[in-house]
Amino acid sequence: MNRIATTPPPSPFSTGLRGRCPACGEGHLFRGFLAVKPACDACGQDFSAFDSADGPAFFVMSITGFVVAGTALWMEFTYEPPVWVHALVAGSLAIGLSLALVRPLKGVLAAVQFANKAEQGRFR
Repeated sequence: MNRIATTPPPSPFSTGLRGRCPACGEGHLFRGFLAVKPACDACGQDFSAFDSADGPAFFVMSITGFVVAGTALWMEFTYEPPVWVHALVAGSLAIGLSLALVRPLKGVLAAVQFANKAEQGRFR
């Protein structure tokens, strides 16, 4: 029997964060760092309809901006470091957090699209 028909679908958050197929939880969602595969290797689920657009970028910028600004304020009031220290810490924190968050967030948004059966809007 087909695994998808006999068991409930996996959680969109766990599959998205791990970069797995939202239908079976086994196959890989990505073929590169951010490129989505055309279909799942394990179950054959078509991934061509997944389009997260600017969603991951918005969430990454919001989260990263909050963390970097909070860290900069904390550093300034606690240690009063020179500007170059702020630039070094903020720059490395912004780049590191952005790279660490963008792929999992794109996976979660794709998995949530699948779970909610989201599709392109159409006029009647």
